[in-house]
Amino acid sequence: MHDPYKEALWASGFTGGEGPRYLQIVKFLEHAIAQGSLRAGDRLPAQRRLAELLGIDLTTVTRGFAEARRRQLIEARGTLGTFIAAPKVELTQSVDLSMNIPPPPADVDMEALLRQGMSQVLMRTDTDLLMTYHLSGGSSVDRRAGAQWLKPMLGHVDTERVVACPGAQSALAALILALTQPDDVILMEPLGYPGMPMAVEQLGRRIETVAVDEHGMRPDSLESACQRYNARVVYLNPTLQNPTTHTMPEKRRLEIARVVERLNVKIIEDDPYWLLAKDAPPPFARLIPARVFYISTLSKCLSPGLRTAFVAFPDMESQHAFLSALRTFSLTSPLTTTLVTQWIHDGSAALLLAGVQAESRARQRMATGTLSGATSGTVNHGIHVWLTLPSYWRAADLCAAARAEGLVVAPSSAFYRGHNPPNAIRISLGRCRGREQLDAALRKLSSLLAQKPPVSHELVI
Repeated sequence: MHDPYKEALWASGFTGGEGPRYLQIVKFLEHAIAQGSLRAGDRLPAQRRLAELLGIDLTTVTRGFAEARRRQLIEARGTLGTFIAAPKVELTQSVDLSMNIPPPPADVDMEALLRQGMSQVLMRTDTDLLMTYHLSGGSSVDRRAGAQWLKPMLGHVDTERVVACPGAQSALAALILALTQPDDVILMEPLGYPGMPMAVEQLGRRIETVAVDEHGMRPDSLESACQRYNARVVYLNPTLQNPTTHTMPEKRRLEIARVVERLNVKIIEDDPYWLLAKDAPPPFARLIPARVFYISTLSKCLSPGLRTAFVAFPDMESQHAFLSALRTFSLTSPLTTTLVTQWIHDGSAALLLAGVQAESRARQRMATGTLSGATSGTVNHGIHVWLTLPSYWRAADLCAAARAEGLVVAPSSAFYRGHNPPNAIRISLGRCRGREQLDAALRKLSSLLAQKPPVSHELVI
């Protein structure tokens, strides 16, 4: 049996800027296993010995081994030592490519960020205040953090015009209540975030769609729809749109803005992916701030566990109406909001965002390199791709076939308002914890796409 015990030859040396050393140990193991220099059953040096060989402290090795065990790379066998684990066969686990969440950054120590952030929160904040009810909107400190978070998108924003709320979905529901009356129509594109029409219909309003072209919502169609339905609110997700990944160019945004101003219409701008896009056009809230209610959630570019979104308002009157609506069904979570505020002020949020951006780019390259026909926008930085299917596959059939292979993807019908949705699927890239799992899932999906659907031989009686 191959014995690497004498020297840790599989550890190729630490590199600055490649993340925490304990995670680099895990990367060394993954690389060695992939290359075959470490095989199932190989015994690793004792942790203390490995620390000596690598010139690092024992705690770093212990954390590295703990993470490697969690990833099922190694296994402990009591007094015999630690060994490379045999590959685990999981017959029932599905790989979820349907949920849009940011990927875990490979080079960011999330555990350390949480520990440090919560330590600072507990040090600077009264525990009783963290564990009680808070009125929605956030403290003045939270709002200053929100203004800082929004600065790349909107430039300087008055702190008074920013509120913090528990996620984008609650913000959308409160805006629907604040800006419309029962039976009012809200306009959106035919393909869009399914949570919006769900909230609209549950709250007794109606959704009508506006025609689009290759640049997004058409200005002439928007004007006609506003007049036909007497609509005064339009919902837009203009950057790395969900699900199509399309980014509306600035010229079209300006054309839409002129229609909105002329007809006295308001825009709910849901912009969760702007910070993931490269050279994204300015948001509508920067072009016509007096007409736009701008939502930026941290769930799509940092972590869904933070459950925090910031909303910028055009005026104080509409903000008061929004907060009154929000308080009818939701209160701010002080613990997570305070953590978000701490991370924004101490730079941890920027560090995490940079990690998500880098990981998203890497996963986009994997997806577009593996899946012929995948569309991920012109910037290739988002967390999902939109795949137009070959003519011999229908989206519903492909989703069923993928599920039989242990893959879950989202059909276009989940996002489409109307009849005859496009023959396409959305593939989300963030749920897989590691690139290895994602690569295997994408290759399996690519192989499935290359095959024609099986011919049904069901007996008809």
